[in-house]
Amino acid sequence: MTTTQTTSLFGRTDAFDDAGSAATYLLLAVRLITGYWFLHAGWTKFTFVAGEPFDATGYLANADSPIAWLFGFVAETPWLLEFTNFMIPVGEFLIGLGVMLGALTRLAAFFGGFLMVLFYLGNADWAHGYVNGDLMGLLLFAIVGIFAAGRVAGVDGFIEDTEFVSQRPWLRYLLG
Repeated sequence: MTTTQTTSLFGRTDAFDDAGSAATYLLLAVRLITGYWFLHAGWTKFTFVAGEPFDATGYLANADSPIAWLFGFVAETPWLLEFTNFMIPVGEFLIGLGVMLGALTRLAAFFGGFLMVLFYLGNADWAHGYVNGDLMGLLLFAIVGIFAAGRVAGVDGFIEDTEFVSQRPWLRYLLG
């Protein structure tokens, strides 16, 4: 049995067949696994878990990357380095939590994809090709965001049905 899903992006609404419950459960599994991956990555970087504060200095200063100049600037700017050292664990944890719960899923997937682009460019060792785990992570966040995975057994499905969101349809760009 197929059902029709609709998704809206940049003011355009598209309908597609989701091929029934198998595709829906697969989308849910992708969302939960991606969310757990980032939640766990952030959790293990917290000081009280790792035993020492997260420090991105070595990664940023030694990146062999097309954007090494940006990473070098961050590593050499004390306040920006402190902000980065705080935001990487917190950001990964909150992105993972949002994706797992299906809450503000598109917003979380956007920021997850943004981080994956930075990680992909920061780990630019393409000796074995351009396809690596960071690119796959970017693809996972794209799938979660584009297919509005938060509507499948997620908090976003309930939030979108509220009067508050119906009066502010632009919020649907963050949900789903």
